[in-house]
Amino acid sequence: MELVIGRVAKAHGVRGELVVEVRTDEPDARFAAGVTLRGRLPRSSDLRDFTVRSAREHSGRLLVALAGVDDRTAADALRGALFVVDSADLPPPDDPDEFYDHELEGLQVGLTDGASVGSVHEVLHSAAGELLVVRADSDGREILIPFVAAIVLTVSTADGTIVIDPPAGLLDPE
Repeated sequence: MELVIGRVAKAHGVRGELVVEVRTDEPDARFAAGVTLRGRLPRSSDLRDFTVRSAREHSGRLLVALAGVDDRTAADALRGALFVVDSADLPPPDDPDEFYDHELEGLQVGLTDGASVGSVHEVLHSAAGELLVVRADSDGREILIPFVAAIVLTVSTADGTIVIDPPAGLLDPE
């Protein structure tokens, strides 16, 4: 399974730098000079290898220079490209309470009394923290559940389940 670690938002400047929206907890390692990135080009299923020349933080994103992408035209052609890694190549997390997004997606979410809520559709990363996007069993709506210990009591990837104890109103339709 491929996991997205970054997305090219746009070109930056005239020397081929790319503005990359980071989707990894390890941007310094994933986008270090000399690292080979696998990129899925826009409107294509083809993967292409790119070598990072340099990367630097800029306004909450990375400015990345790639070998062979030397001008704005070449950089513009990569707008929307996704940088990916194979999930099989990822080491297991050191902390048993840490999970990769793909490990949580698809897990069944239930309450402490055993009632089913739905399944994790996506994990959103925001400035305030992670949110589980849960598709409700009852009506298919999306419920945002903060991924915090006070609400998410247990996660079992082996059993495919997450048990939550939500505060009043969190699961209520708006």
